[in-house]
Amino acid sequence: MSGRARLSLCAAAATLMASCALLPLVNGPSWLLELIPLVAVQTGVGAAARRVPLARPLTVAAQAVVTLLLLTLVFARGHALAGLVPGPDTFRYFAELLRQGSQDVGQYAIPAPLTDGIRLMLIGGALLIGLLVDALAVTYRSAAPAGLPLLALYSVAAGLSQGSADWLWFLVAAGGYLMLLLAEGRDRLAQWGRVFGSGSRPAEGGQDGVVAPVRAGRRIGAVALGVALLVPLVLPAMQGGLLSRTGTGVGAGSGRGGTISAVNPLVSLRDSLNTSDDRTVLSLRTTSTDISDLYLRIVSLDDFDGTTWKPAQRHVVDVPNTFPTPLGLGPDVRRDTVRTTVRAADWYAQDWLPMPYPPSGVRIDGSWRYEPAGMTLVGDHGQTTRGKTYQVTSLDVRPTAEQLAAAPEPPKALLREFTRVPSTLPGVVARTAREVTAGATDHYEEAVRLQDWFSVDGGFQYDTQVEAGGGPDAIANFLKKKEGFCVHFSFAMAAMARTLGIPARVAVGFAPGTAQADGSVAVSLKDAHAWPELYFQGVGWTRFEPTPSRGVVPSYTQSVTPGTSQPDQSLPSKHGSAAPSAAPSAGAACAGRPENCDVPSAAAVPAGGGSGPGPWGSALVALAVLVVLAVPLSPLLWRARTRAVRLGGHARGANGAAAHTLAAWQELTDSAWDLGIPPDDSLTPRGAAERIVRLGRLDGPAEAAVHRVADALEQVLYAPRPRPAGGVAEDVRQATGALHAAAGRGARLRARLLPRSAVRALWAMSAHWSALRAKAAGMRPLVRRAADQ
Repeated sequence: MSGRARLSLCAAAATLMASCALLPLVNGPSWLLELIPLVAVQTGVGAAARRVPLARPLTVAAQAVVTLLLLTLVFARGHALAGLVPGPDTFRYFAELLRQGSQDVGQYAIPAPLTDGIRLMLIGGALLIGLLVDALAVTYRSAAPAGLPLLALYSVAAGLSQGSADWLWFLVAAGGYLMLLLAEGRDRLAQWGRVFGSGSRPAEGGQDGVVAPVRAGRRIGAVALGVALLVPLVLPAMQGGLLSRTGTGVGAGSGRGGTISAVNPLVSLRDSLNTSDDRTVLSLRTTSTDISDLYLRIVSLDDFDGTTWKPAQRHVVDVPNTFPTPLGLGPDVRRDTVRTTVRAADWYAQDWLPMPYPPSGVRIDGSWRYEPAGMTLVGDHGQTTRGKTYQVTSLDVRPTAEQLAAAPEPPKALLREFTRVPSTLPGVVARTAREVTAGATDHYEEAVRLQDWFSVDGGFQYDTQVEAGGGPDAIANFLKKKEGFCVHFSFAMAAMARTLGIPARVAVGFAPGTAQADGSVAVSLKDAHAWPELYFQGVGWTRFEPTPSRGVVPSYTQSVTPGTSQPDQSLPSKHGSAAPSAAPSAGAACAGRPENCDVPSAAAVPAGGGSGPGPWGSALVALAVLVVLAVPLSPLLWRARTRAVRLGGHARGANGAAAHTLAAWQELTDSAWDLGIPPDDSLTPRGAAERIVRLGRLDGPAEAAVHRVADALEQVLYAPRPRPAGGVAEDVRQATGALHAAAGRGARLRARLLPRSAVRALWAMSAHWSALRAKAAGMRPLVRRAADQ
C-alpha cells in the first residue's frame, strides 16, 4: 500500500475515532454504523481524485459534491431528482431538518433520542470534519493542522456530555490523531530514502536521522492533546436539553439510587397543534367507565424561578411493586381502582412514562427508575417508551367540594417548597390574583375562581400563534394580552396560586384521547397538554383546568354559587362532558418559557429517526453510489491517470529517458486513437507520425512536434547509443492539443468520456488473468505431488 493511501485510511480512521466521543449524547450507536460507509466513500473519492491526479481544490470539490450526494441519498431521497441529485426542495428540506435538530438539541436531555434532525447534525457534521481532515492531512499533506477539526469535534462532545467516561473517548480520539501524525511522518521520511529509515546510522550529535522529524511530530501531538484536555475545562457552562450534563437530565439515572435533575422536557407545540398529520402516540385500553378524566401525566414541573417551570432535582429509587399512597390523600376520600394497558407507538421515544395519576403500580419491561415525590417513572441509561406496552394500576380520586374547602393547612415543609416565588416575579401577578379571588373564604374557592377567570370570565382567548414577551415579565404580558394556549394558562394559574399561599405545580402529559370503535382510546399528538396541580391536605395533588376549550374541567371545580363553596350539582361539568372532546386537546407545554409559547412536551414529538435506512442499508446505499459514480467515469479516470503517468516524471539516466520516450509515444498514438485515428503497428515511427499528421490535419508547430517525438522514438529503438531527447512530454501535449482543436465537438466529447484506448485496460486485465491461470496450471503438479506424499 502506498504512503498516500495509508495516510487516507488513517485520516478516515481518525475521523471515526473522534466521532465516537459523540456516542454518549444520543440513544444507540446506529448513526455511527451509518457513518462508517459514508466516510469510506468520501475517502475513496478523494483517493481516486488524487490518483488522476486532479488539482487540489478540484479534489476537495469532488469530495464535497459526493458528500452532498450521499447526504441527499440517505436523508432526502424523496426531495431530490432521481433520488440523488439535490434541488431547491432538497436544500429546503435540509434546512427544516437542521431547524428541528437544533430545537431537539435545546430541549432533550442526554442521551437524546435519535431524531432525524439530530441524526443529520451528527452524520453531516462528522462528514464535514472528515472532509477537512482528509483535505488537510492528505490532499495538502499537512497532518498537524488536521488535528484542529478533530479537536473541535472532541471538544464539543466533551463539553456537552461531561460524563464519567470522557477519558475513554479522549484516548480514542487522541489515538486516531497520533496515528495520523505517525502515518504522515512515515510517508515523508520514505521520500528521503532508506538512510533516514535506518536506526543504525547516527546523524550529527549522535542522534538517529529519523529522530528529529518524528520528535517534531510527537511534540505537535503532545501540544494538541494538551489543548484537547484543557479546552473542555474552560468551556462555559451550557444548560438546557441536550446541553445539560449527563446524569442531570431526563433519563440519565445512575442505576442503583442516585438523583435526577431533569431539564424541561418540553419541545415545540405550535407545529404539533397545527400539523395535518395528527399521528397516534399512545393506544389505551382501560377499565374506567369515564375516559373524560383519563389524563396521562408524564412529569410535574415544580421548580419555578419566575420565568421557567422545570422538574426539581429528586432522588430516584428502584420501582416498587406497589406504590405508596399518594401524599396527602386521606382515607375518607372516594377512590376507585383503574387498570389501563398502554401501547406506545414505535416512533415515540419518551424518557418519562405517561401514566394516569396517581399510579399505584406499573408493569413494564426495561430499565426504569421511580421518583417518589412526583410518583413518576423515568428511563435509566437511555431507556425510552419506544414501542413499549405496559400496564398501569391507578386511583380515580373523586373528592367533593366540601372536602376540598375544608382542607386543613398542609405541612410547613411542603407549604414552604411549593409556594415559593422569586422576587423577580412582577407584582401585577400577585395583585391580579388577589383581585380575582377577592371575597373567597378558603383556598379551594380561590382556586376555582382563578380557574373560572381564565377559562370563562376573564376574556382570555386560546391562540397557538401568540407572541408574548420574554424574561421575568412573561406571565405579566400574558395577563395583559390575554392570548395563549395551555402552557400560558397553566403556568400563570400555578404562579398566581402560589402567591395566594396555595401549593402549586404544573403537570405535563396528555389530555383524554378519543374512543375508538374497538373499545380502545387513541391519544394523538394534538392531545399533548399542560395543566396546574394544586395541593389540598386530605386530598393531595389535585388537577385544575384553566385552558378554555381544551381538556375537561373536573366536576369538583364546577362554578361555585355565590356565598357558598358547594358545587352546582345540576350539571356534570360546566365546560366538559363525560364523552371525549370532539376537538383535539392542546399540545404539551412550552420549553419552560411562557414567552416563547411555541413549544409542546417532548411527549408530543416524534423522537425516532426511523425514516432513514439502517446501518447496513446505508452501507449498501453508499456502495451503490460509489458504483454509480465509478462505472461511467472509470474510462475517463483511467485515461487521465494513464496520461499523467506517461507524461510525468521519470528516472534519471539512459534507461529512464528511454522508458519515458516510449511512454510518450504511446500517449500520442492513444490520444489520436481516442479521436478516431486507430494505431497501425505495421508502420515505422516516421510513417505513423506522417499518418497522424495527415488524418489529424496538423500543420506548423503541431506537425513538427509529432515528428520530434517520432525521431526520439527511432533513437530509442534503433540507435546503438540513443541520445535522450528533451521536451518529449511537451511535444506530446502540443500535438494532442492540436488534434483536439481540429476534431469536432462530438469526437472530443467521446474522446473524453469514452476513450477508445481505454480498451488497453481490458487487454491488460486479460493478460494478467492468463498469467495467473498459467501460474496456477504450473503449480498443479507440485500440489498433486505434495498430496501424494
